Amino acid sequence: MSIKNTLLKFQSIIALLVMCIVLTIMSDKFLTPENGWNIMRQISVNVCISVGMTLVILTRGIDLSVGSILAFSGAVAAGLLKYGVEIPSLNIYIGFTVLGALLAGLSVGGGLGLFNGWMITRFKVPPFVATLAMLTIARGATMLWTGGFPITGLGEHFAFIGTGWFLGIPMPVWITAVVVAIAVVVTKKTKFGRYVYAIGGNESAARLSGLNISKIKIWVYALAGILAAVGGIILTSRLDSAQPNAGFSYELDSIAAVVIGGTSLSGGRGSIMGTVQGALIIGVLNSGLVLLNVSPFWQQIIKGFVILIAVILDRVNHPNEE
Repeated sequence: MSIKNTLLKFQSIIALLVMCIVLTIMSDKFLTPENGWNIMRQISVNVCISVGMTLVILTRGIDLSVGSILAFSGAVAAGLLKYGVEIPSLNIYIGFTVLGALLAGLSVGGGLGLFNGWMITRFKVPPFVATLAMLTIARGATMLWTGGFPITGLGEHFAFIGTGWFLGIPMPVWITAVVVAIAVVVTKKTKFGRYVYAIGGNESAARLSGLNISKIKIWVYALAGILAAVGGIILTSRLDSAQPNAGFSYELDSIAAVVIGGTSLSGGRGSIMGTVQGALIIGVLNSGLVLLNVSPFWQQIIKGFVILIAVILDRVNHPNEE
C-alpha cells in the first residue's frame, strides 16, 4: 500500500490525533480523565443517531428528522413514565415501568422512521422532502405532548441510563458501544448489510438482481428512527428532563459525523467505524473550543468549515463519483 493510500485510509484517525495533540498543548485541562469521559458521554447521543444516518446515506438517502424524532421519543418515554395513561371515561389508569416507557419510546422512533420509509418508497417522495416534513411533524407532536414545558423528575432508575456508571465506564458509553458493535456486524456480516451497500452503489443493478429495494429502504429508515429514539432516551435520562426543544440541529451534527467519517453522500461507500471517528472528531473539537473559551458563534463557523473541508477532500479523493 502506497503512502498516499495509507494516508487516505487513516485520514480521520490522523486528523483526530493531530487535533488531540494541538489541544493538549493549548489547554492543560484537555488531556484529563474527567474531560475524556465527558467527551465520551457527550458524543454518545450523536453516535447513536449517526449510526442510523450512516445506513440511510449508504442507500443514497438523507434523514433530516432524526433530531425531532429524538425529542418526541424521549418526551413520550418521560411522559408515560411520570404520568402514565389515564382514560377518565372508563376510570382506567395505566402506569408504566421504566422498561415499558423505554419500549414505548423506541416504538415511537421506529414508527416515525417506518413512516418516512413508506412515504419515500410508496409515494416516491424525495428523502429530503419526506424527512423535512417529518422534522416539522415530530417537533409539533413534541410540543403538543409536553405542552411546551419540560417533563422532569423521572426517578433514579431512569436517570441511571444517562448518568450511571458500570464497571468504571459511563452507561451511555456502554449503550453506544453495543449499538456500534451490532451495526458493524449487521453491515459487514449480514445479507441486509450487503444489500444496503448494493442499493447505494447502483440501485438499478440491485433491483435487476432481485432485491426488494422498497422493503430494505423502509427498514433502513425504521432503524434510523429507533436509533434516534435511543439517543433521545439517553439525553432525556442524562438531563432528567424531556425538553420540548431537545435535539434541535442534531441532524446536522449527525450528517457531519457521517461525512467526516468518510461515508460518501453519493451512497454505497462508508463504514460505521468511520462514522464513530467522525463523531469523535466533532466531540473533541467541541470540547477543545469550549476549553479555549471560543465564542459559541465562532464554534459554529469553525464546525461548518470542518464539514466543508471533509466534503471537498472526499470529492478530490473520489472524483468519479456522481
